[in-house]
Amino acid sequence: MLSKWSDTVTKLKETKEFIKDLWLLTKSYWQSEERNKAFLLLIAIVALTLGIVYMLVLLNQWNNSFYSALQNYETDKLFDELIHFSWLAAIYIILSVYSYVLQQTLILNWRRWMTNRFIDIWLKNRTYYHLQMFGKDTDNPDQRISEDVRLFVEMTLSFAIGILKAFCTFASFAFVLYKLSGSLEFTFMGREWSIDGYMFWAALVYSVIGTWVTHLVGKKLVQLNFVQQRYEADFRFSMIRLRENAENIAFYRGEQQESGVFKERFTLLLDNFWRLVTKHKQLIWLNSGYSQIAIIFPFVVAMNRYLSKEITLGGLMQVANAFGSVQTSLSYFIDVYASLAQWKAVVLRLTYFGRHMHEVSSEADRFHVDRFVTAEVVSADGLQVNLPDGTPLLKKISFTLEPGQNVLIRGVSGSGKSTLLRAISGIWPFVEGRISLPDTKDLMFIPQRPYLPLGTLRNALLYPGTKMISDEHLLKLMEQCEIGYLSDKLDVVGDWSHVLSIGEQQRLAFVRAHVQQPLWLFLDEATSALDETTEAKMYMQLGSSLPNTTVVSIGHRSTLNKYHQKALNINRDEKSVNLVELN
Repeated sequence: MLSKWSDTVTKLKETKEFIKDLWLLTKSYWQSEERNKAFLLLIAIVALTLGIVYMLVLLNQWNNSFYSALQNYETDKLFDELIHFSWLAAIYIILSVYSYVLQQTLILNWRRWMTNRFIDIWLKNRTYYHLQMFGKDTDNPDQRISEDVRLFVEMTLSFAIGILKAFCTFASFAFVLYKLSGSLEFTFMGREWSIDGYMFWAALVYSVIGTWVTHLVGKKLVQLNFVQQRYEADFRFSMIRLRENAENIAFYRGEQQESGVFKERFTLLLDNFWRLVTKHKQLIWLNSGYSQIAIIFPFVVAMNRYLSKEITLGGLMQVANAFGSVQTSLSYFIDVYASLAQWKAVVLRLTYFGRHMHEVSSEADRFHVDRFVTAEVVSADGLQVNLPDGTPLLKKISFTLEPGQNVLIRGVSGSGKSTLLRAISGIWPFVEGRISLPDTKDLMFIPQRPYLPLGTLRNALLYPGTKMISDEHLLKLMEQCEIGYLSDKLDVVGDWSHVLSIGEQQRLAFVRAHVQQPLWLFLDEATSALDETTEAKMYMQLGSSLPNTTVVSIGHRSTLNKYHQKALNINRDEKSVNLVELN
């Protein structure tokens, strides 16, 4: 007994939490700057929906007139009713078409606004990076922004309009059915019983029982749909990963292992899919039987009144139509139960996604770093760099890098060289202490493998597009950085990260440095794929073309020493740094 009570309380809490999450997801758009246009569209949709319900009431009345005329062989009246039906049907079609168009317009506006909002949150404060590095509870953010937002908007509006239509249909036809039903008189347990509007009560009982049984059968669909969407996204993402790393996999001949990963994820997908099929099969059995019985049920119940000539054939058809409308409106949740389960899973996924983005974004609150804008120097004072689990990587280090003195950061692998650069740039959140930097517009960071966006080669060279130069100047820089042979491909669209070799990508990154002309340039093993001769040309051109730029490099080659005046040595064992002069 206590266990059942505990389960009930838990379900009520979950339901309350779900409603709260749904409200938070929904209200954002309806309180946004687009709310006036959204409410106008919604009011128009509601008005058209009410008009559609009213047309259904008129068509119900037409049933009585038409079938009564048919029963009485009234030829003239039959033709009049057919013309009457044509007008009613035409108006119904017009209302339905424009209701659909306005719904799609509202869906498009809502989806656009919500997608832009999620993208802004995802990109703000480098949340996308922190999610990938530390957000283990969030899978496939791309799928959540593209697919789940679409499903949420479409289903939420569809269910809202569906519930409104069901309620209005019930309200309109309940009175009609109650009035047309008359009373059912019978003897039971030695007493005379009379039930007024018995057809209405029959429809109500029939629908309540059907809804309850459907819920019992299909309640596991929510979790199954939630898991299925994740498995589908994981399977799709694994194939995207292969495409992005095709060359590396080909060199390793890793096809067999990749095939194993694909098949393992696809097996999980199929296993859960068959569980979904089993549940849907049970619902189809139930819904099909429920729907078929609903067709004949009103005739069986009302047949006695027709045979006793209390109602005409038209009256019988009107009663049957009204019963069907009431029963259908009351059975709305039965008809959309499977979709409701999918919708709930989508709401949960979007809610978790938003919550995890907020948690990851605020993860840095566990640490405290003071960042100051200085006129010239790059300095750290009492800086501690930690791993995500809190383990110190560098302890309370202090250093000052002066402009005009290039610095080479050295240390064994795993000592924290790249992580130190991440901390300086501000993308590593697990930092304590004080960092002083020039304005961010004067800083540029180049990783070992530069990012090349989709699009033209010109866009890749000018990325992130904050500075523009003439084609003549751009071609000259390409020649200096030894990728001049690509000059005829400036306007060619391609996936340049796969077209160009790593060495070509690194030389392209040096073109970006010349375009941006930062006062401080941080290079994280940015010449690792270049031969020593080409590496020397890249550094010498930086010195000659960007004399006001201070270069801070991470590298392992001793050949880099001559391009730097100082070295920042990192001691992995002591977790400390030492800034020394280079001869």
